[in-house]
Amino acid sequence: MVDAAKSERSAWNSPDFRADLAFQKPTEDMVYRMQAYGHEESFAANVVLFTHGERKVDMFVVLEGEVDALLPADEGQAKAVAHHQRHEILGELTLLNSQGSLVEARTCTECRLLRISREELQRLMRSEGDIANLIASAMVWRRIGIIGEDTGGVTLVGHAEDAATSQLQRFLIRNNYPHRLLYVPEVQAPVEDKALDGPEQSRKQKLPAVTFCDGRTLHSPTIAELADELGITELPDPERVYDVAVVGAGPSGLAAAVYAASEGLCTIVIEGIAPGGQAGTSSKIENYLGFPTGISGQRLASRAQLQALKFGVQFAISRQVITAEYVDGVHKLTLEGGIPVCSRAVVVASGAQYRRLSVENYAEYENRGMYYAATAMEGVLCRDSEVIVVGGGNSAGQAAVFLSGIAKHVHYIVRGKSLAATMSQYLISRIDSSSHITLYTQSEIVSLEGAKGLEWVTWANRSTGEMVRKPIRSVFVMIGAEPNSGWLYGTVKLDRKGFILTGGEEGFNGTPYATSVPGMFAVGDVRSASVKRVASAVGEGSVVISDVHRYLAENQHAFPAEPNSALEALRSVKAAVSVAN
Repeated sequence: MVDAAKSERSAWNSPDFRADLAFQKPTEDMVYRMQAYGHEESFAANVVLFTHGERKVDMFVVLEGEVDALLPADEGQAKAVAHHQRHEILGELTLLNSQGSLVEARTCTECRLLRISREELQRLMRSEGDIANLIASAMVWRRIGIIGEDTGGVTLVGHAEDAATSQLQRFLIRNNYPHRLLYVPEVQAPVEDKALDGPEQSRKQKLPAVTFCDGRTLHSPTIAELADELGITELPDPERVYDVAVVGAGPSGLAAAVYAASEGLCTIVIEGIAPGGQAGTSSKIENYLGFPTGISGQRLASRAQLQALKFGVQFAISRQVITAEYVDGVHKLTLEGGIPVCSRAVVVASGAQYRRLSVENYAEYENRGMYYAATAMEGVLCRDSEVIVVGGGNSAGQAAVFLSGIAKHVHYIVRGKSLAATMSQYLISRIDSSSHITLYTQSEIVSLEGAKGLEWVTWANRSTGEMVRKPIRSVFVMIGAEPNSGWLYGTVKLDRKGFILTGGEEGFNGTPYATSVPGMFAVGDVRSASVKRVASAVGEGSVVISDVHRYLAENQHAFPAEPNSALEALRSVKAAVSVAN
């Protein structure tokens, strides 16, 4: 039994937490309008309304009585972190998706509650703009509060500078899942075996390990296994034919999803790791319109994902697309594990990834000194030490500037003669004026050394032959781009570098985003000849939906009937049809 007196909202410990936004009450008028979407139910005291880990919970509004929100604590106990009273909404961010709830709701007194089902909540979010904004804001701020708590999440146990530990930590951070990180010496005995049962017995007792609030421990999990166990995974409905499937949740994919769903299309986004794409790893984006002081890539992605959720977009997280087929007017995508997704149109926004350095033993140091992102997570690893940034684009420049405020010194290595051709001038000026950054042009890394992790780096000036060797434990690699298009080989036409060819004779009615396959469009970094900037990616993702609308409207006779489709709504979309004329 939980002592309600302990459920003070000061328990939400994050310094960024805004209780006024997390617990903003709907007005009397809002509650009156919300009643049209639900029904009243009465509950006795000490009744659990929904539990920790439960998926697809309904939304409750307190009409009379009091309800506690609880987080799991040690030894099976529960910790009350919020005390809900009249006209307050129960739940957190998982109300807007199908992930497992991070909180439990339990009545403190006899209660009369307004219960709104998931289906009706989605209808409410589309129809009642002011209420939708209040709900979305409250759910996000409550998640921020939960992340600031010392209970309710998981504990990640691993070795410092261990690649697998870093990979799991990055997954948890980018998916905004609350967790604690515990490093143990490599000579220490493994954690006590409380492993989840599984066929791979050899993985028991191994690190990294993820320990849950109930005492269970998952040893050496894959990303998919961890996502499944935490409830982060949202698998698609195999019986549904979606109107549009967006592959990739970077800026272009998120923009496409927001515009598609807001205009009535049944939309799913498929993402292997977390929303944000390559841009999500950027410490700060300063030349994106509307953010004069800049915004981190992850924060921008989180806001875009929230917009998409508000309009009813479904996210399939932690599974990559491995094949694509086009049969009888329907696109069949197959995800890892053989999971099918069927849709009438596809927007490929799978983006690109940084290339690896051409150094013989490079793979030994990935996530053990060699990194592809410069965020707060990586910044902790290089505080007051010398680091290297490699690459001549904006992402590399942003990383160098960000790290110059954390590291002792940044050695910035580029192959070109200058940065002028590949980087925005504002970043070049900051790099030139910083006493904590030294630029090495026409240079390349030639040697990496270290036993347990990266310890020494040698680079050479290709013009003069000069060699520099320094004790470096962190290198940030942001060179070039390789398209994430391997799953499309043999399906659509690609250029010689693997980027998707669009437009012209290969496209649909000459649109610049259509591929050689009907109903399949490509936007963002994966598209051949695209501009590799966040703003242009967002623009392409937004604009392509008019092409999707037109394609669906002109080909709806060829599609099989499906009751969940939003195609009926297309008949009234005059603006989309007018684009074709």
